[in-house]
Amino acid sequence: MTRTSVLSLLLAGPLQSWGASSRFTRRTTESAPTKSAVIGLLAAAAGIERDDDMSLAPLSALRFGVRIDQPGTRIRDFHTAHHMDTGKAMPLSERFYLADAVFVAAVEGPHGLLTGLQQALRSPAYPPFLGRRSCPPARPVDLTLHDDARLEDVLAREPWQAADWYRRRRHTPPPETLTVLHETAPGDSASAADTLRDQPVSFATAHRRHALRTVATTAVPRPPTAGNRAHPHDPFDTLAAYPEEGNA
Repeated sequence: MTRTSVLSLLLAGPLQSWGASSRFTRRTTESAPTKSAVIGLLAAAAGIERDDDMSLAPLSALRFGVRIDQPGTRIRDFHTAHHMDTGKAMPLSERFYLADAVFVAAVEGPHGLLTGLQQALRSPAYPPFLGRRSCPPARPVDLTLHDDARLEDVLAREPWQAADWYRRRRHTPPPETLTVLHETAPGDSASAADTLRDQPVSFATAHRRHALRTVATTAVPRPPTAGNRAHPHDPFDTLAAYPEEGNA
């Protein structure tokens, strides 16, 4: 029998953008991370190339879920660009982001595969980003590898990861429950579930494809905050190792 584990992830940053669909110059974001984007993050960390559908398939087969620890605020930006070769202005586009959001995501699957993905997150082949390359994570993505665990149980028990300022707001008490969006397991009733086209099939640029998957929405009691928080993480700390070479 295959040994099943759950790898939990922390997705927190100043800006995030999780688009399940885009139409022309309007690039929207979902209110929570999509499976396609998180699987893409894991694939990039593992060094899987975009056109390697065979290596992507085991990651796509993982069962996915996410808990909304800090919903964030939806903001809009107008994006301008010019063609690199001709210098011609591209159409003005409208892009949406989530500001100051925090999520706990999790994937359930074979223990050996998740062990390799956890190691890849700690030493990624390509740097992780939160939906778009302009959205780096503010804290390490890897949380915990839970052996012999179930997705729903991990998302219910993982400590609350909201930022300190969010937890200490004077005029708004902390939520009693947290929203969980999880992929249904075989045999689960889908009567109270929705479908979302974010099941990755291929990331190849020429024929990027996604399938539908079933997503159930539940609420779990807010768990305690982690007792020992890690030291603040600054993604630019690495630059301190390089000498200054004057102003650019």
